[in-house]
Amino acid sequence: MKRKLLTLGMALICVFSMTACSGADDASANAENLYGITQDSAADYADQVINSIQTIVAQGMQEQYASDTVISSALDSWESALEDIGEVQSISGHEVSANADGVTIDVHVDGSSHDANIVIMLDEELMLSSITTNVEYSFGEMMQNAALNTVLGMGTVFTILILICLIIYCFNFIPKIQAAFSGGKKEPEAKKEAAPVAAAAPAPVPAAPAAPAAQNPMDDYELVAVIAAAIAASEGAPSPEGFVVRSIRRVPGSRWKANK
Repeated sequence: MKRKLLTLGMALICVFSMTACSGADDASANAENLYGITQDSAADYADQVINSIQTIVAQGMQEQYASDTVISSALDSWESALEDIGEVQSISGHEVSANADGVTIDVHVDGSSHDANIVIMLDEELMLSSITTNVEYSFGEMMQNAALNTVLGMGTVFTILILICLIIYCFNFIPKIQAAFSGGKKEPEAKKEAAPVAAAAPAPVPAAPAAPAAQNPMDDYELVAVIAAAIAASEGAPSPEGFVVRSIRRVPGSRWKANK
């Protein structure tokens, strides 16, 4: 039973390997049929391009290719990835694929620190369209980079929020600062304006004395007539004005109570 399972497993492995080889052969055949480029010629071309990029970066000649967008971006991609790749040990594993848009050549680079994959793309006229260097990281390194990016992103967000809160809190001091600067200017002006007003205030006008009440002459005549009649009555003579003065007699209290 074990032998049968082992035989079946080996057969499946052979089938998958043959399928992969046939797929690679089909891709190479497709590139050859569409653009007339073979697997060997594509591999030689890719090696020449990679060696040229290494030489340019090693000699520091990047500025000479600054006007060429494709070469300049390829040099920047290789230079940034070279720190993680380390020393290039070998270049192998050329894979060629083609479609209606052009030809793509994948090259595997073995480095002392990390391996990398260089993708060289040619357009339908077999002209360079892009060269990209992708470093192959392990799963742990990718998770570490993801965690680091998350922490940096969250730290940046919280820092910005704290700065915004501090700015909003500082708005409370703006009215006080404005009042402090404007108060010192308004007080001297208020004093200058108050002085002329106090000087221009008119003196109070004294109240006019009340007019004496007009005397009625008839009251004086009556008073004189009454006095004259009283004198005449005391002497027993008639009053010259015809007034009669009667004497007031006191009535006893008992009679007043009885009449009441």
